[in-house]
Amino acid sequence: MNRILSALLGALLIAGSAVARDTRHMFPVRDALNSSNGKVKLDPNIKLYFGDTPHPKVVRDFGEFTSNKKTNAFNKSDRVACEWAFMSAMLSFQDRAKELGGNAVINIKSYYKKDLRVSRSEYLCGAGATVAGVTFKGTVAKLAH
Repeated sequence: MNRILSALLGALLIAGSAVARDTRHMFPVRDALNSSNGKVKLDPNIKLYFGDTPHPKVVRDFGEFTSNKKTNAFNKSDRVACEWAFMSAMLSFQDRAKELGGNAVINIKSYYKKDLRVSRSEYLCGAGATVAGVTFKGTVAKLAH
């Protein structure tokens, strides 16, 4: 009886740690932007500038906003799930820019679980057994042409 109880307890502990997985990855921004979803869904009229990427002069600054997005990671690779969450966050930023009259989101940086990462080329994503997520901060702006 004790062996059965020990085996069940061990299985529960292993299963619990698998569910609690929060693996952090840095993935290329370019890959997510150039994915089939990125090419179809992103608005080319609302530019996205990551990290300290140079951009045209800011005519109007609408403020810094946060986009925190999660996606179902079940039966997906971490990379695929993270790209879905990334795309959701970028679409949210673009929607905000359109609402406010902006034409860009600048200084986009990862802020997953308050872990700030500033990069022109990579973003931070957390992937678990069933959910993947990203958090970004970015400034909505109207840029000169």
